[in-house]
Amino acid sequence: MTRQQVYFDDVEVGQAVPEVRKGPMTVAHIMRWSASMENWHRIHYDRAYAVEHDKLPDVVVNGSWKQHVLMQLVKEWVGLGGWAWKVGFQYRDMDLPGDLITAWGKVTKTYEKGGLGYVELEIGLRNSRGIESTRGTAVVILPRRGGAKVPYPFPVD
Repeated sequence: MTRQQVYFDDVEVGQAVPEVRKGPMTVAHIMRWSASMENWHRIHYDRAYAVEHDKLPDVVVNGSWKQHVLMQLVKEWVGLGGWAWKVGFQYRDMDLPGDLITAWGKVTKTYEKGGLGYVELEIGLRNSRGIESTRGTAVVILPRRGGAKVPYPFPVD
């Protein structure tokens, strides 16, 4: 999805990042992701194994897929002119077949450095059962209106 470029000048603490929604998840969807990642663990496609052997409630959504959705949320928001600089998160619960997954974000801090706009975010994944399955933070770099472009790649400090 292409969105208009977000500029640092237009961002405020407390502002929400547009959500990304996925699902409802199916076992086929989970297995396709597993296959693409060459993750053949049976907990991602074999319900009997997941429940009886690993004592899980069902087949579970892959952690790497959850990481992908969080990065999609951040990158779509910063746009082509911004940079997703630092992203970290923790898996706190499982997402299961039937879940609708919502990726969300909220601006927690803004500051300038070197003529560029730094924005800190809280990010996470929430499922349709009301469970916050993944929580994290991100730091993104946004261009200023009329300012210099964000360098690509962004230099590590």
